[in-house]
Amino acid sequence: MPDSLLPIRISDLRLNKRDRAVLDGVDLTIEEPGITVIMGPNGAGKSLLLRCLHGLIQPDHGQITLGQLKVTDSRNQQAMVFQQPVLLRRTVLQNLAFAAPEMARTEPKRLMQALESVLLAHLADQPARMLSGGEQQRLSLARALLGKPALLLLDEATASLDPASVLLIESLLKTQIARGTKVILVSHDQGQARRLADEIVFISNGQVAEQSPADAFFAAPRTPVAKAYLAGEIPC
Repeated sequence: MPDSLLPIRISDLRLNKRDRAVLDGVDLTIEEPGITVIMGPNGAGKSLLLRCLHGLIQPDHGQITLGQLKVTDSRNQQAMVFQQPVLLRRTVLQNLAFAAPEMARTEPKRLMQALESVLLAHLADQPARMLSGGEQQRLSLARALLGKPALLLLDEATASLDPASVLLIESLLKTQIARGTKVILVSHDQGQARRLADEIVFISNGQVAEQSPADAFFAAPRTPVAKAYLAGEIPC
């Protein structure tokens, strides 16, 4: 079981892009295990917040701690899967081997087991960039999970995928939760959020508008903007 990076504390996080505040004083504490789904309208700052958590973007102001660690000290304990898979011009198996060279040298069977878990073992020697979109995203997830991360971040990782790939990825996420991994997922898919989320964080205009257990959020959102979003009155 991976070491926990909880609680995650974000304090007065601010980020400006082109003279506009895209994160405007985000205050957020995530304490519970399981899956936290971040929702909100387009341009609300969801993906940027995820990138700040992963250390890919340095905010202009504010602080993030994960457990007792700063973001820079937690990178080897977390992994991120993006909406668009980022794969090397190598075979499927070589993509995993590049991410985990020591494992490839000493425990090569674990790489094949990782491919089996995402139903890609039969494509191990195929060029990764020749895979379908769903297959590429499943490979990205398998690669992310090789290091047994304590925190897994997913930025709309199942958007536009075929239903079979979506269900397989969701099943893998549930398995990771059982193994002690904390998952934070950005999603516009209300059905997916209802299936997966233990907690919803709703972001609007670069700020946290609402944070609540998933059942409570979908049954009775507290803020007008969340109500309008769930009713389809605000573009996703």
